Amino acid sequence: MKKALIFSLFFFLVSCENYGQLTLVSDLSNSLKEVSGNEIIADSDLIWMINDSGNKPEIFGVNLQGKIEKVVKVDAKNHDWEDLTSDEKGNLYIGDFGNNNQKRKKLSILKITNEDLLNHEEVAVEKINFEYPKLKGEKKTSFDAEAFFYHQNYFYIFTKSRKKKSLGKTLLFKIPNKKGKHVAEFISEFEFCNDVNCRITSADISSDGKRIVLLNHTSVFVLTGFKNDDFFSGKMNETSLNHTSQKEGICFKDNNTLLITDEFSKYSKGNLYSFLINN
Repeated sequence: MKKALIFSLFFFLVSCENYGQLTLVSDLSNSLKEVSGNEIIADSDLIWMINDSGNKPEIFGVNLQGKIEKVVKVDAKNHDWEDLTSDEKGNLYIGDFGNNNQKRKKLSILKITNEDLLNHEEVAVEKINFEYPKLKGEKKTSFDAEAFFYHQNYFYIFTKSRKKKSLGKTLLFKIPNKKGKHVAEFISEFEFCNDVNCRITSADISSDGKRIVLLNHTSVFVLTGFKNDDFFSGKMNETSLNHTSQKEGICFKDNNTLLITDEFSKYSKGNLYSFLINN
């Protein structure tokens, strides 16, 4: 009787949880407690996800019911994996550029071929190494990052500020999709509100290249009408999700639908959500 009561109470609390503007698709496996990126790639019906630092170097193929259908071991260390992106051929890229303590000197993007990812249980990587340029007025606290995407043979990285007076500031850099070591090219910057929840944690671009989405713990920002790759030169529309959690993954399911993930917390399991762009 006691167990039945506890189960009924749990079911009631879960069913009554308010997800704001988000639509709950599924909860996530315990293996994805610190999910930091998600991506849909060519030739696959799965949603590919990773965990961040302190976890095994693995990629998870997850279906829309939240079930893990495939786990792929990556032959590289998970220094601090923070986001995922892919190219037209379905090659997957891991952004290994998390830099919470601002002490990392070796930052990289790890390439995994589509064929290897879909057909093998253990994969090798090609490393695209980079460093940030020295910018006037910017110290090392400016150069943490959790968000990037691939577009027209370049990677675009949005940094995460740790300056106390400008926590919502992000710097936009580009890096060529080419093996070797590169110095990132600075493009522009933008400052959101000055709060921990303002910091950008994931990014993606639509397949038609006309929309960019940026994610933080409380909102989705949609960027449109930009000129070339100065993505902050156009229109930006913020939608409050009316839901606060540690959201760290976003990707386009199609040109109008987003998939968003958040980490586990002491209050709830991590979830997979969908969100429809209205603008």
